[in-house]
Amino acid sequence: MEFQSEDDARRFYNDYARRVGFTVRIMQCRRSEIDGRTLARRLGCNKQGFSPNPKGKPGKERKPRPRAREGCKASILFKFDKSGKWVVTRFIKEHNHPLVVVAQEYMTMCDKDKKIQELTTELQRQEELRAAYREKLINLLSNIEEQNEQFSSKILAVVQSVRKAEAEALSITGA
Repeated sequence: MEFQSEDDARRFYNDYARRVGFTVRIMQCRRSEIDGRTLARRLGCNKQGFSPNPKGKPGKERKPRPRAREGCKASILFKFDKSGKWVVTRFIKEHNHPLVVVAQEYMTMCDKDKKIQELTTELQRQEELRAAYREKLINLLSNIEEQNEQFSSKILAVVQSVRKAEAEALSITGA
C-alpha cells in the first residue's frame, strides 16, 4: 500500500484504528542523519509493550495504577521510498486485548473540539436559564411574603372587628 505523504499514511492508520476500536501511538521514528527528514515511522496500538515498574513501593504518596499496556503487537511500519511515496513495509493486525469501537461523533480532534464547544455553549445557556429561574423564584417568594403580610393584617383587622362586635353584643345583652 502506498501513500502520497506521511500525513496521509498516519491519517489512514488512525482512521483504521478508530473503526477497529483501538488508539494509536507513535512507536518509532527514523530520521535522516543528513537533513533530518523522516525516513520511516512505526505506529502501533497504545497497549503495545509493557508499562515500566514504578519506582518505590505503593503507599500514601503513590497509589498503584492499572496497567495501560498489555504487550499488544499490532503495528504498522511506513517507509519513505525512492519513488517519493510512503510505502507500508510491515503490518501486524492481531491484538491481544478487547477492542472498543468509539462513537462516530468523536472521529477527529476537530470533531471533539466542536463537541466541546457545543457543550460549553449549552452549559452557558443552562447557566443563564438557571439565573433567570432563580431571579423569578426570588421575586415569587418576595410577592408571597408581601401577600402573606397583607393577609395577616387583614385577618388581624377582622379578628379585632369580631372581638369588638362580641364586646358590644355582650354590653348590650348585659346591660
